[in-house]
Amino acid sequence: MSRSYQAADHLRKIVESFPRLTITVLGDMVADEFVIGEISRVSREAPVLILRHRERVVVPGGGANAANNLADLGVNVLPVGIVGNDDPGRLLLRAFRHKQIPVTGILKDKNHATTTKTRILAGMPHTWRQQVVRIDREPEATPDQHLSRELALATREYLRISDGLLISDYGYGAATPGILNAARGRTRGSAMPIVLDSRHRMLEFSGITAATPNQPEVEEALEMEIGQDWKKLCSAGEAIISRMGLGALVITRGRDGMVAFPGKHKPVDIPISGSDEVTDVTGAGDTVIATFTAALAAGASAEDAAHLANYAGGIVVMKRGTATVSRQELLEAIEKSPPAVRAH
Repeated sequence: MSRSYQAADHLRKIVESFPRLTITVLGDMVADEFVIGEISRVSREAPVLILRHRERVVVPGGGANAANNLADLGVNVLPVGIVGNDDPGRLLLRAFRHKQIPVTGILKDKNHATTTKTRILAGMPHTWRQQVVRIDREPEATPDQHLSRELALATREYLRISDGLLISDYGYGAATPGILNAARGRTRGSAMPIVLDSRHRMLEFSGITAATPNQPEVEEALEMEIGQDWKKLCSAGEAIISRMGLGALVITRGRDGMVAFPGKHKPVDIPISGSDEVTDVTGAGDTVIATFTAALAAGASAEDAAHLANYAGGIVVMKRGTATVSRQELLEAIEKSPPAVRAH
């Protein structure tokens, strides 16, 4: 049996174990809205296109997309977050119920506006629609002390029956370091993996097992420019691990794939899986952290978890809009090509 076959077989067994897992997702629940129109004509009022409305689609985004990806990977997922008593919030809850994802951990607050990212897509009949503008609607304030306490309590209850915790912090206040610390008070020192994706305050978290930032987020956190410098990238990864006390780190690099820092072992440079002619990167980071967390919770090494996350990322960027990867798609990708690394 060849080494590549053995590696692929090992990864398949990890993926096949996903349905036995339960993972809690503490995150900022976002509604990704796509408004699709056909180009009708140029307006006489201003030099802009007039679109004839054709379709509106609202799908889970942000932390909700991470939860959605876990569900499609076969994992039992328990989301914790907050939505408003508004149409985007109701549509998010409907999407979860449709996939039989429990919503008891999703708080509904009439004074909270569901974070909504509206992408206007335009095109001619029978052509691909292109994004022409994005409109973000965000809550005016972060969750108050009462809501924060409720989020921590819901997370704590779920953690009692979970194999892992995924934190999706988009900066809207539902997945702060304070809420995490309050939630995991009784789980400190446990073997449960806690995996973080934080947009702007990664270094403020403590007690994290692993993190999955992209390269620009690492550059922002360390106030440095990495570019294509391998030594700088390795140095930056080691600095993040040291400052946060991480057991592992994955830095995603777009079409350059990702680099895994598996604890005390050497960094592993993993080229992108599939084509580098990307269709759409919307939500790809959510897919990566979902797959990486599931694999760690299944007992995989950080390197194996990174390979699986890389397969999933390569699949999802070939889909349009906010999308997910199924367990079957992941298994087929492993079957198609063995895991690869770049030498340095």
